[in-house]
Amino acid sequence: MEIILKEDIVGLGYKNEIITVKDGYGRNYLIPKGKGVIASKSARKVLAENLKQQANKLAVQKAEAEKRAEVLKDVAVEIAAKVSSNDHLYGSVTAAMVADELAKKGVEIDRKLITMRDIRKVGDYEAVVHFHKEVEIKVPVKVVAENKPVAAPVEVKAQPAKASEANEAVADDDETLSAE
Repeated sequence: MEIILKEDIVGLGYKNEIITVKDGYGRNYLIPKGKGVIASKSARKVLAENLKQQANKLAVQKAEAEKRAEVLKDVAVEIAAKVSSNDHLYGSVTAAMVADELAKKGVEIDRKLITMRDIRKVGDYEAVVHFHKEVEIKVPVKVVAENKPVAAPVEVKAQPAKASEANEAVADDDETLSAE
């Protein structure tokens, strides 16, 4: 079944695209929710006319998206998170946290425009910001330890000395027992 999308749907397509979906998905979800219409001949003609009229608007939107992407060109995000002793995070770093850090730097971006996998370890990663279907930019994300756990200092010399003292004490006890 061919459907004309009325809005952007992540993983499926963008607004005004003609896509092919399974019949049940189109009839039971997309059309009743108002997310798409059946791509009949008349609907295709209406779509073509609308696209002609919206060509200038789309060009303006793309130019605006490119300007917003240009602002993020040299921006890097550093997020401090609590970690365990083996550099695993307590929780994870998400797109919402990246959006908050960008807001602190003066760049307001909706978290829904950012895609990335959840980060669960300290290191360098990438977040992709989708401004327009043709404009996306990659933002480097560095996760650092907020509370690097300090390993307790181990005294190697003191432990063998204590062990030898304990062996001497046991040997002294054995001598005392045998003498009695």
